[in-house]
Order: sequence, then structure tokens, then C-alpha cells
Amino acid sequence: MPREKYEPFVHALAADAKAVSDAELTALFEGSRRERRTAAWFAAVSRRDHFRERLGALLLESEVCCAGGAYCVAPASFGTVRDADLLAAYLDRYLRRPDLAYDQPRAMGALAYNDSVLHGGWAGRFLQEGGLGRRWFKDAPSMRGDDGISGHLGGIRLDVAVIEECAAI
Repeated sequence: MPREKYEPFVHALAADAKAVSDAELTALFEGSRRERRTAAWFAAVSRRDHFRERLGALLLESEVCCAGGAYCVAPASFGTVRDADLLAAYLDRYLRRPDLAYDQPRAMGALAYNDSVLHGGWAGRFLQEGGLGRRWFKDAPSMRGDDGISGHLGGIRLDVAVIEECAAI
């Protein structure tokens, strides 16, 4: 996005995230994919980490297509041990299913990001030789030769940078 469009977008996102009430966020989390993605981003930008468990549950349920990526970026931006645990719980379940192309790469990127912030080792157990993450990247037909998380980690880093910029406004 060009800078002349990016700056107004970031300011509008920050303003909207601050203006939305918890009740409105709760209602958005009950909507379709667009509403749920918006709610996750608003929660992240406004630093409403009291929605952490809700986001983790929604990610684990994976009942709405195309919302899980936003459910991953919020806990990456919150950056606590509990957030890493929620992401790891999702990966423990869905990396066992190479037939399901859900949000495994995005969750791996978010978990690796949290590892870098927390200096933890959550992602390592998935990415070690023979780990669930390595097997999933190799076996999932949807990955088409993608052999790691570097691109997914980079995307999470960019998203968290946008969230931090918005939160600072």
C-alpha cells in the first residue's frame, strides 16, 4: 500500500479499534469471516488481551473459513506465554491433519514470532527433525513445496508492526 494511502488507513484503523466497545467486539466475533477478522484486528490494535481466550477458542474451533489468520496475529501481538500456549494447542491439533489446509502456516509463523519475543522454544518442537510442523509442511498437498515458515513469520512480523503503529496513535 502506498504511503499516502497507508497513513490514513492506519489512523482510521486505530480510531475505529479504540471506538468499538467490548459488546460490539463480542457481536463481531459471532459474525461471518469478515466480522470476525475485523474483531480480531480491533482487539489486537486496542490491546484488548482479555479477548485472548476467545481468540484461542475460535482458532481451535476453526469453524469459519478465512478468519484464522487474524486469530493468529492477535496472540502474536499480545506476546505472552499464554498466547504461545494457545497457538501451540492449535498446532498440536491441526498439524496432525495434512489433509486440512487451514491456518497452520500462519499459526507457525505467529508461534515463531512469539518465540523470538519471549525467547521461548514453543516452535522448536514442531520444527525439529521429525516434528509435526516439518511433517505437515512436507505432507500437506496445499503447501506445494513450501518447506518452512520464514515467509509466514515475515508476514506476522509485518502485521504486528502495523498493530504496534496503530496502537501508538
